[in-house]
Amino acid sequence: MMNFEIYKGKKVFLTGHTGFKGSWMAYWLKMLGAEVYGYSLAPNTEPNHHSLLSLDFQSQYANICNLDILSKAIKNFQPDIIFHLAAQPLVRYSYKNPIETYQTNVIGTVNIMEAARGVESIKGIVIITTDKCYENVEQTKGYVETDRMGGYDPYSSSKGCAELAVNSYRNSFFNLNEYQKNHQTLIASARAGNVIGGGDWSEDRLIPDIIRSAIKGEKTLIRYPKATRPWQHVLEPISGYLMLGERLLNGDKEFAEGWNFGPQENDVLTVGEVLAICKKNWDKIQFQIDTENKHFHEAGLLSLNIEKAKTKLGWKPRWSNEQSILNTINWYRNYYDLGVIDTDMQIKEFNL
Repeated sequence: MMNFEIYKGKKVFLTGHTGFKGSWMAYWLKMLGAEVYGYSLAPNTEPNHHSLLSLDFQSQYANICNLDILSKAIKNFQPDIIFHLAAQPLVRYSYKNPIETYQTNVIGTVNIMEAARGVESIKGIVIITTDKCYENVEQTKGYVETDRMGGYDPYSSSKGCAELAVNSYRNSFFNLNEYQKNHQTLIASARAGNVIGGGDWSEDRLIPDIIRSAIKGEKTLIRYPKATRPWQHVLEPISGYLMLGERLLNGDKEFAEGWNFGPQENDVLTVGEVLAICKKNWDKIQFQIDTENKHFHEAGLLSLNIEKAKTKLGWKPRWSNEQSILNTINWYRNYYDLGVIDTDMQIKEFNL
């Protein structure tokens, strides 16, 4: 069992709390006894996980790109730690809205770090980016934290830019050699793969797409059945973020760097394999392969090397890919068939 007692009574500023991953993290933080302040845009889907949870904590609907509003919120709250999850997270959306994607993912990240400067209560900042921040050369081995940043599409590129900005701010304003002398803040970044789990109704994501179609009695059109992704349940990377945040709160400056959180190297599935598991566990799910293939570029092969997190942080995946998919499908099935929200139960089960 993971012991996160350090968060009890801590003031946690959480951006993106209305999103899929952010709402799971907000719930877990509240379970741990943290005082949470959420900063995000209003939920953009109906239903949405954030509203279903009905969590009681301070929150503000505002744009991460508005530095004045963001700075005021952070200074007024005086957090112990910031988890920055707010983002434009979709690849295909980034092709249609590249400027918004760069503004949100790059300038939004810079704004977080800029707003944190001079706020002495902040001991740590964990910036969440993505596995797609790496320059993807379709290699079979997983990318390590020191590999080159890059990105083909605007979303991936914007996350690579965000990582470069984090490194620049760490060197320029939160330098580790000046820690506890001229500043009190440690900054780390976290890169996770394709996250799945109940409560995600975003567009252009595999499982939300097939769930929407299943509820309508329709088939989902699948673009890239052979594409390989580092699938993982949403609780996997969140547990990594919490472990990383714990180290920063403890003042362990060697952890103020980039970290990969993904599945085991031998536990990576293709889109087609994921679909087969989904269909096996809920017969409402139907799909067909799109043979026209007239789509924007998406990476075919992508995996992360997680040895650093395993050996230095003591983090490792707890659920297999198949178990993660099963728990995800069960969450949706229980919600639609029984009106039950399994978030609390799944966090407790994960943490056994």
